[in-house]
Amino acid sequence: MKKLDAGLILNALREGGSVASSLEYFEPRKAQLDLMELVIRCFNENAIGAAEAGTGVGKSFAYLLPAMYFAVESGERVVVSTATITLQQQLFGKDIPLVKDAIKAKVKAVLVKGRGNYLCRRRLLDALREPELAGSDEQGQLEDISRWAETSKGGGREELAFAPFESVWSRVCSDAELCMGKACPQQADCFVLALRREAAAARIIVVNHHLLFADLAARRDGAGYEAAAVLPPYTRVIIDEAHTIEKAATSFFSKEFSRIGILHYAGRLYRKRRAKKSGLLVRICSLLSGGDDSLKNLAAALDGIRAAADELDRPGLELCGTDGVFRFSLSMSDSCGAESALFPPLLALRKKLLAFTGAAREIIKLIPDNDTDDPSASGVSSVWELNSILRRFEEIAGICSAFTNYREKPGEVMWIERRRSGAGVASVGGVASYGGDAWPVFTQSPVELAESLKESLFLPNKTVVCVSATLAVSNNFNYWALRCGAAFVADRPLFTGCFPSPFPYSSAVLLAAPDDAPTPDEPGYQDFVDSSVAQLASVSGGSALILFTSYQALQSAWLAAQPELTALGIRCLKQGDDDRSRLLQTFLNDTQSVLFATDSFWEGVDAPGDTLRLVILCRLPFRTPNDPVFEARREAVEKNGGNPFMDLSLPEAVMKFKQGFGRLMRRSSDRGVVAVLDGRILKKRYGTFFLQSLPETRTSFCGFSGILRDTENFLYS
Repeated sequence: MKKLDAGLILNALREGGSVASSLEYFEPRKAQLDLMELVIRCFNENAIGAAEAGTGVGKSFAYLLPAMYFAVESGERVVVSTATITLQQQLFGKDIPLVKDAIKAKVKAVLVKGRGNYLCRRRLLDALREPELAGSDEQGQLEDISRWAETSKGGGREELAFAPFESVWSRVCSDAELCMGKACPQQADCFVLALRREAAAARIIVVNHHLLFADLAARRDGAGYEAAAVLPPYTRVIIDEAHTIEKAATSFFSKEFSRIGILHYAGRLYRKRRAKKSGLLVRICSLLSGGDDSLKNLAAALDGIRAAADELDRPGLELCGTDGVFRFSLSMSDSCGAESALFPPLLALRKKLLAFTGAAREIIKLIPDNDTDDPSASGVSSVWELNSILRRFEEIAGICSAFTNYREKPGEVMWIERRRSGAGVASVGGVASYGGDAWPVFTQSPVELAESLKESLFLPNKTVVCVSATLAVSNNFNYWALRCGAAFVADRPLFTGCFPSPFPYSSAVLLAAPDDAPTPDEPGYQDFVDSSVAQLASVSGGSALILFTSYQALQSAWLAAQPELTALGIRCLKQGDDDRSRLLQTFLNDTQSVLFATDSFWEGVDAPGDTLRLVILCRLPFRTPNDPVFEARREAVEKNGGNPFMDLSLPEAVMKFKQGFGRLMRRSSDRGVVAVLDGRILKKRYGTFFLQSLPETRTSFCGFSGILRDTENFLYS
């Protein structure tokens, strides 16, 4: 393989270079060139790379240029994976076209999203045939989608001029389990197949992490690495926002079910409204002689599944208690009554599910061959969809079995989480009240993913470059590399590097931490936070993002601060009051607003200029004790002789802390204050890990009254 010419590629981003000249506002950045040099080495030496690139380095150009040159010169395909839709759109809509034009590269790039984002024409036709939808809002939306499909080029949900109900889109979107492949009568006009043909012709493919893991899982499970799976074959991968790899992989490889999901599938199978019967079973049984009896028996079996799911909800919710989560620990005794309360209804549900799937499969065998020979016949698609739901029921039965045999599965963690359609938990007489809007979700998750990621991602691919604004702890990549498996690849070089932000943190940012702040376990901590948040936001005149680690703490601070701030003309926005994107847009549009937020807002918030001049980190972001997967991982570290706090809890908290800190400066002209209200950052020895992981700033470590004075002087000087 011909190696990339590092000098040629680096010159494109130097003063007067082809890419530099194409940028409206270009500033030469040594860190950007150094990062690009590391990426080039990874391509040239078939290596793994891990790079921490601070805000403003310009990491996308630093990896896109080598990837583009490599694709042109070698003809190989490069997959670029991101965690957020925002970055995907920036790469595909802006950065890739700019680089491509600047270097005059004749290389095709494609943005590929998950199947669920695309319309399935066959499922749309099936949905339009449903008799009970006539005259309903759902029917109106289906007809609108049908008209749109006649002229749509890509069939992507984002092309629609309206937002369809989730209940409608879920019935017409493409689904791997329901895809009939070559047997589909709509194959010639399939949007997903058209996208796959485009992807096969492309040399740069932009995807999200979930889609990447779907492809890696399919290849590991037998699809191999030479042929197309979810994506066309590739051996070069760039992963941006790589600090989320373990979280994304955990989500992908977890399995879950709930009563809500079971009822959804049951409704697809059989519904009776007034005198009308509909659903897959009605269609299938109509193909049989004596089908009425078969339908009656299957409908009764479905009622049994619904009843069993209902019976499981109560003990599941009760075990979740006030924390909202319950984990089955290998060290747990049954003194809490978890096994005796939960195992019988779990086993009953499993039995009902397997009995139904067995009976349904026997019915399928009775369908005359002439009703399944013609791919365009409605019976074919009905059987296809039925088989998909039966497989899902069997998977749920498997999760039930895993729960009842959790002691035999040390590599997995079984846990229950209470979810509800509204916010908060009602309390009656001091006892948690589980109304009709609350339900338990039963989840089976892997404890460790390092080995799986090593085998599926790092070993099969010749080049894997992982980039993020937060990958290192005190300039050390050990934590990330061990958690994600890169550290266990013995025969390949692992190149790492920290590439500091060019932003003027030393003059533009004040890091403030009151030395009289209590620690979270001391009396008065929440009162201190509530009072401090209001005073700091008053001094800044709004323009503040206030980050919490729990919704309860957020609610307390918001209730305390809202009257005072509103009286000053400062708008108080709170996570949970609106959709995340709309809430963030409202905050961006009002420079005198304050946004109270939790977990998801610690990263992915881009609010430059006067919109954000103050970030308050109310508490160091250690994972809460009731996170079941994290606790299982802590136990695994301890079992293997490690220190759960130093090896897992601390480095993860430091990385998230850096994400929160990074919300302040998004442009080189930004200026503001980051205030930390957790006394541990100055009082505990491990507080230095947090401080040392940040860029050099101005600091104010004094009593809170001094913090207020220094904040005001800094913001208005």
